Amino acid sequence: MKVELHIKNVFDRIASVLIIGVLVPLFIVVALFIKFESNGGVFFRQKRCGLNGEAFYMYKFRTMVDNAEALKYHLTSEVEGSVFKVKYDPRITRIGRFLRKWSIDELPQLINVLKGEMSLVGPRPLEEKEMAGDLEWKKLRLTVKQGMTGLWQIKGRASCKFDDWIFYDTYYVNNWSLWLDFKILLMTIPAVLRKKGAY
Repeated sequence: MKVELHIKNVFDRIASVLIIGVLVPLFIVVALFIKFESNGGVFFRQKRCGLNGEAFYMYKFRTMVDNAEALKYHLTSEVEGSVFKVKYDPRITRIGRFLRKWSIDELPQLINVLKGEMSLVGPRPLEEKEMAGDLEWKKLRLTVKQGMTGLWQIKGRASCKFDDWIFYDTYYVNNWSLWLDFKILLMTIPAVLRKKGAY
């Protein structure tokens, strides 16, 4: 298992460097569109819980207006459980909606992967307030690196059911292997193209 984890970590670092190198022109274009449409920074940075509960700042392209966090309290989540999602969120900018539709907003997390804070595959990192409580599934998901994509993203995301989210995260941790990671990476591409569960 230790050898497999080492291979996973090495693959994450090498793959993130290569992908970032290829996507630099896309990053520049996206940054220009974001700055042109609305005030605020290009990136959105938020503290999340990583491996063993260690906090880190996760990066995304900014897809909302600059004061989105303040406006959040006027909205109601359409997803069960502690994850906050609204399908037609009025805070999302026009370019932001496009970036989310194709999951382009998630690409800056390759920086987190390169830094060793995340993996290409794993449970999605949650905020500290979303991880509050002493539930076993929350402890379990922190025993692995959090990922850019995972089983829930490719299989259960569109259902919006909280129980599905827990099931797929738990299944991934309990059945992890390099082969499972490989299959998830392959399945992520068609899931993105189908815009499965994209908000």
